[in-house]
Amino acid sequence: LGRRIAVLISWLLLLVFMQSGVFAARRFRGGRNPQPRRTPPSPTYRDRGDTTESFPLDFTAVEENMDNFMTQVKNLAQSLYPCSAQKLDYDMKLHFLENTSVTCNDGTPAGYYMKESRGSRRWLIFLEGGWYCFNKENCDSRYDTMRRLMSSSKWPQTKTGTGILSPLPEENPHWWNANMVFIPYCSSDVWSGASAKTDHSGYAFMGSLIIQEVVKDLLNKGLDNAKVLLLAGSSAGGTGVLLNVDPVAELLEGLGHPGIQVRGLADSGWFLDNKQYRSTDCHDTISCAPTEAIKRGIKYWGSVVPERCRQVHLGEEWNCFFGYRVFPSIKSPVFVVQWLFDEAQLTVDNIHLTGQPVQEGQWRYIQNLGIELRNTLKDVPAMFAPACLSHEVITRNYWIDVQVKGTSLPRALHCWDRSLQDNSRNNKAPPKGCPVHLIDSCPWPHCNPTCPTIRDQFTGQEMNVIQFLMHMGFDVQKMAQQQGMDPSKLLGMLSSGS
Repeated sequence: LGRRIAVLISWLLLLVFMQSGVFAARRFRGGRNPQPRRTPPSPTYRDRGDTTESFPLDFTAVEENMDNFMTQVKNLAQSLYPCSAQKLDYDMKLHFLENTSVTCNDGTPAGYYMKESRGSRRWLIFLEGGWYCFNKENCDSRYDTMRRLMSSSKWPQTKTGTGILSPLPEENPHWWNANMVFIPYCSSDVWSGASAKTDHSGYAFMGSLIIQEVVKDLLNKGLDNAKVLLLAGSSAGGTGVLLNVDPVAELLEGLGHPGIQVRGLADSGWFLDNKQYRSTDCHDTISCAPTEAIKRGIKYWGSVVPERCRQVHLGEEWNCFFGYRVFPSIKSPVFVVQWLFDEAQLTVDNIHLTGQPVQEGQWRYIQNLGIELRNTLKDVPAMFAPACLSHEVITRNYWIDVQVKGTSLPRALHCWDRSLQDNSRNNKAPPKGCPVHLIDSCPWPHCNPTCPTIRDQFTGQEMNVIQFLMHMGFDVQKMAQQQGMDPSKLLGMLSSGS
């Protein structure tokens, strides 16, 4: 394959140079050509087998636009070049922070993984997710069972990017060529802490400081020449984006880089401070109501929240951890990605889908959750909200497959990127046929046929939409009656994904 592509590129460039010489000669003679136009002969080459492949090339259409054509050929050559390389290094490499006083929970050095893309002025910094702990007891338990999320002692030297972090165009159509940075989550504080280890806490909580130090280190590695910085994250990392996107923009401006356009991409971090389905005592992350866990956490972590949100919620800064409460105060552009039936939200709301059909009250609660989420997202200008039961998406290999109203998530992000470029040129009209506000209107989990595959938690077998809804306690007869339609028609619509 590499030999074929190298030959193809050579032919393209040779023909372009020859053809551009012909064009120049024509212009020198007054731009006239008395001979009829002819299509140049097709370059043909043979592989080691008997198959012959030909590539007919007609340059007459680009005679008057050679500069643009040359640019396209160069771009083609650059995008095809990796295919011809004998050995490709797509991995991000581990770097520890230069400021060794900013650490993970246990005092080991914090750091980041990076894959440089020379020539690109776009940077993507990703914040990893992974819940949190909010007192000494459950942090000790977390350290025993999930030490990777509190310590860097066993981090590997390299990490392979997937989804929006992938360097492959087929998996990541619009960001594959950006400079990629992955910051492992080792602070257990929803990326909000700013406190050193004490005898009382037993741990350091420095999530917000880690982000700031990574940005400072990257300025010496090419970020100072960036045009766009996209701060992205999933789950707790998604909430971390909402908490840190403005502080990162302010940091760069304060360091003399106001021209870098800082944006946010928050995936599965738009949590609700709603009432639990069943109230329980606040012993650990799973059982504790979201508001109570955050109220305890921000004191234990020594959290900092964005200044504008802090001013709005003085004395009740915990509000800033919930998307719909912090979003109105954020100045930087933010794109929100949120499953309407988020598994982590259901978990903290004490809806546990353990393999047994859910009760009617649980089913109503799940449907109402989708309604509540829709209501909180309706004024968010750039968002993607499929009616699926899932959690996290932008680093999954299926992130390009999920659609809302016929538009995929990568396409929506590309449209958002275009709309921001147009706005910077004072063109306020959004690009035609390029939607950025996408939310499903169907009322049930997985009523969108492009949702990720669901598997039975006990058997591991895939379930179709009808099997899943029946597992969830969905009553076809009752639901058809509520919708005013025949049950068989409703089943047919579900089967076809309508």
